[in-house]
Amino acid sequence: MIQDLENINVTSFASMPTPESLHAKLPLSEAASATVTQGREDLRKILDRQDQRLFVVVGPCSIHDPAAGLDYARRLKALQEEVKDTMLLVMRVYFEKPRTTTGWKGYINDPDMDDSFRVDVGMEKARQFLLDVCELGLPTATEALDPISPQYLGDLIAWTAIGARTTESQTHREMSSGLSTPVGFKNGTDGDIGIAINAILSAANPHAFLGINSQGTVSIVRTRGNPHGHVVLRGGDGRPNYDSVSVAIAEQALAKAKLPANIVVDCSHANSYKKPELQPLVMTDVVNQIMHGNQSLVGVMIESNIVAGNQKIPADLSTLTYGQSVTDGCIDWDTTVAMLRSAAAELRNRP
Repeated sequence: MIQDLENINVTSFASMPTPESLHAKLPLSEAASATVTQGREDLRKILDRQDQRLFVVVGPCSIHDPAAGLDYARRLKALQEEVKDTMLLVMRVYFEKPRTTTGWKGYINDPDMDDSFRVDVGMEKARQFLLDVCELGLPTATEALDPISPQYLGDLIAWTAIGARTTESQTHREMSSGLSTPVGFKNGTDGDIGIAINAILSAANPHAFLGINSQGTVSIVRTRGNPHGHVVLRGGDGRPNYDSVSVAIAEQALAKAKLPANIVVDCSHANSYKKPELQPLVMTDVVNQIMHGNQSLVGVMIESNIVAGNQKIPADLSTLTYGQSVTDGCIDWDTTVAMLRSAAAELRNRP
């Protein structure tokens, strides 16, 4: 008797709508299309040194409440109008959260935050949220974690991050080679910048790999390579790496690899010792380096929400604090405004 050898630990399969059907249900509007197109073009110009502005990926650690998220987006859009001469603000819209062991894996995976794991519902709600933000005229950034998600959401994203845990992954390097956005690769959790440089080199080349097409059919995906990969310094092994010495070392490593000296600093994570209230100090240091003539620092990342700190997910979701993170801690809105206004004022006098 031949024993069953497949899917031994799989309990069920549930159907997902195809990317094509979700696009048909929630189509890209003219306003959203214009926002994404302009956002990507602005980011490429910054990376190609055709635009001197600093790009700032700023927003909640993760989206869990679309109403609060859209409230934040409206505020950020208004702030963008104030600082657009020196900075390009891109809203951080993260739906997928890598976990070290277990925990809530994000809005797509579990939109109801009750372990029901309605990924089909989460994907639709995520697309609706991105549409709403883009229709405000605010470009969006996200972390690409699941290699299938870009087929559902990629037309609404202006900038993509590959996280510290996945920068070394061949799957994510291959995926990045086909993404339509500039891609920031974070250094490893141990602080190793080499894996990010290798990822940039890999993603810049053509690849062929298994994926799905817009009809949901398993396909061989062939890519042309992504020329706008860059390094994100996020600290590592519990230590920051945004200081001028660390930046200079990163510049040398990029030059040795014959890559453009494009460096983004993540003000959160190990760069702020996982203390969100220290993020303004990191930002101040980055701006100070730029004001002293640094040419390689092109962007920063900030974890920010309406309310400071973070909260655990309660059994009764009605008791959640409005506008406060359920993942990593964030700075509050007032701190964000002060931080960005101060940086903008400094950058208006940059050399």
